Amino acid sequence: MSEIIAAFAHGGLERLADQRKGMDPDARLAAGARILWFWNGQAALLAEGGLCLTSSNGAAETPPENLVFLGEGVGIGTVFAQDLGDAPEPPPLPEGALWADLRQSMLRLNAVEAETAATGKAVLHWHRTHLFCAACGQPSRMAEAGWQRKCSACGTSHFPRTDPVVIMLISAGDQLLLGRSPGWPEGMYSTLAGFMEPGETVEAAVRREVAEETGVRVGKVRYVSSQPWPFPASLMLGCHGEALSTAITLDPDELEDALWLTRSEMLSVLAGLHPIIKPMRRGSIAHALVVNWLADRQN
Repeated sequence: MSEIIAAFAHGGLERLADQRKGMDPDARLAAGARILWFWNGQAALLAEGGLCLTSSNGAAETPPENLVFLGEGVGIGTVFAQDLGDAPEPPPLPEGALWADLRQSMLRLNAVEAETAATGKAVLHWHRTHLFCAACGQPSRMAEAGWQRKCSACGTSHFPRTDPVVIMLISAGDQLLLGRSPGWPEGMYSTLAGFMEPGETVEAAVRREVAEETGVRVGKVRYVSSQPWPFPASLMLGCHGEALSTAITLDPDELEDALWLTRSEMLSVLAGLHPIIKPMRRGSIAHALVVNWLADRQN
């Protein structure tokens, strides 16, 4: 398989990490930097597509030092992220803008916009869930333009976390393996996925997850590509694994169903013509893995 590109990945955002230390957000805003607002996990987007970027602080009680510096990008300039909280009523937005879920809106953003939004959502979520020091339990504060938290009591520095997840297209000749988790919408199936464990390689995680969920044994595993998935802070490591067995034994705690589909059946799924299975969400790495596999088979 060749490398694939999914939403939130390969956007070309210049993160400028060397400029974070001692950064003055007010000075950057005065020089033309803008802010991407988030509220209740949603991003401020333009109704016609693109990021809604503003130069104003969105919440009077939120000081400028609580802005997270995201970096610079072609067409968007210098951008900070700011969390406006989760009040029941959404904060007002400029005309022509709306609050949107990034999962539902990722195809309305170009590559650098999507990477910028994903970065902001993930880092702001980390701040909201790591207000206290894990070493001593005392409150911590934002530092390094939002890319650290510093404990005011013991001085420990904390850094944003990313959770690695393997997501794998498992093939057996002209077939691929799909599954669905309990509670998913009717007709929704996807490639298998699971969190990596400490001390585990990507290849081992692929084999373990597939065996645990379906009983299928996997041999050769190849890394294909990755996708940031800020829901809340995962990195999807896309892989292709070759099955050594095809008998399925479900773990009902993990999967409600799993099945093998032929190439022609998968083509009908993507075309929206399959009687049971709905197409995967475009922009997701699962969709991209399947499309790439089909193209390679076709060639």
